[in-house]
Amino acid sequence: MLLSYTDADWAGCPNTQRSTSGFCVFLGDNLISWSAKRHATRSRSSAEAEYRGVENVVAEICWLRNLLLELQCPLRQASIVYYDNIFIIYLSHNPVQHQRTKHIEIDLHFVREKVALGHVRVLHVPSSYQYATYLPKDFPDAIS
Repeated sequence: MLLSYTDADWAGCPNTQRSTSGFCVFLGDNLISWSAKRHATRSRSSAEAEYRGVENVVAEICWLRNLLLELQCPLRQASIVYYDNIFIIYLSHNPVQHQRTKHIEIDLHFVREKVALGHVRVLHVPSSYQYATYLPKDFPDAIS
């Protein structure tokens, strides 16, 4: 089973006010993928920055699931995305488009589609157990 943890900051770069998101993906107990990168554009809200972080890890999970399928090791269970923001978890499951999140509509549809297909589950994890918390914050100068 693929387990992932993701987190993001909002406007964390003091020079550009761009957000940074990070994730780590485990296959069993083994870390197989991780990323920390600054977003290409400024996020208009913390919800946008955080949801883009979820979208990034879901895209990585889709790629890993396809790779495992090609290697004749298909995953039969949904991959888990752990996140510490309950509002973002709600957005990933709720098919109603909210006026305040209209600007992140494409990412919402992508993640919701994967949740609806049963490929991904977005679940809450308390911040104290969020492994990805430090990825967006600890490498601000090394991230382009």
